[in-house]
This record gives sequence, structure tokens and C-alpha cells, in this order.
Amino acid sequence: MSDPLDIATRHGLPDELRVLARLYPRSDWHGHPNFSDLVAFWLDRHLMFREIITRMQSATQMHMASPQARFGTEIARYTGFFLNQLHEHHGIEDHHYFPHLKTLDFRLVRAFDMLDADHHALDGHIHALAGATNTVLADLRAGKAGETGPLLEAQQEFDRFLDRHLADEEEVIVPVLLKYAPDIG
Repeated sequence: MSDPLDIATRHGLPDELRVLARLYPRSDWHGHPNFSDLVAFWLDRHLMFREIITRMQSATQMHMASPQARFGTEIARYTGFFLNQLHEHHGIEDHHYFPHLKTLDFRLVRAFDMLDADHHALDGHIHALAGATNTVLADLRAGKAGETGPLLEAQQEFDRFLDRHLADEEEVIVPVLLKYAPDIG
């Protein structure tokens, strides 16, 4: 039997961890009186990650269909920015926000443990994406076409992982911020 909290197999936030998500549905977030600049900024960062991984996949698919002269420069820039920003974002969450927010509602301790496990699982996806990107870039520098199939596969797998993680993280964090309005900025 699989672990319902494992990012590789879960299909959403488990019911027992939706205690605040049920009280604060996504559709009501923006209109809530405790929807702060911090919440807006944090959600915007998540949106940025989603947009960049989509752009990376689009660029790779375009290059696969018809080689693009700028592909190497573009994919190196997007991937580097994406991985650096994601690493920084998760570091701030792990070391600043999560330890504080975890103390506000004991019912969500397992949810924070799940999000922490997601961040550790992220390492494998980071290495796979970086490795596939570097392989294609090395081929392009050597004047080869570059095998972009494995790169697209790594991007798509990362996208699936990231989408699941961000959606679940938002349904844990935003309701905590709306309910308790902690001063953690």
C-alpha cells in the first residue's frame, strides 16, 4: 500500500489535512480580510514557477519541431533562473516560514512534514532536470543537434511534481495565513 502523503503517488491533499482548506476554500482567498501582501507575493512566486516550467517545455517542443538557433541560450537562462529561484524559495520556506507556521495549528503538523518531504523529493527532480539540460547544452556546444526527448521528459516530470506540490502547499499555507494572520513577513 502506498503512502498517501508521498508526492509520487498522491492526487491531492489528503482529507485529514484539509481541516483549514475546507474552512477557507481557494475561491474565497482573495476576498478574505487577512489576504495580505505576503499571501499575494507568495502565490505570485508559485505562479511564476508554473509559468517558467511551461515556457521551458514550449521552447523545447518548438526546438524539437524545428531547431531554434536561440534554444541553447534560452533554455540555459530559463532553467538556471528556475532552479535557482526554486531553491531559494524552498530554503526560505523550510528555514523561516514553515517552522513558525507549523506551531499555529497542531492539526497540520503532518501537512508540514509532508511539504518538507516534498522539498527533499525535489532534489531528484532538480538533478534530473539539470542533467538533461546540461546534456543538451553540451551537445549544442559541440555542434550536435542535441537529444531533446529526455529533456522534455525531465521537464514534464518536474512540472507534474511541481504542480502537485504547489497546489497542496497552497491549500495548507494560505488557510493558515488567513486564519491566524501571523506576523512573519
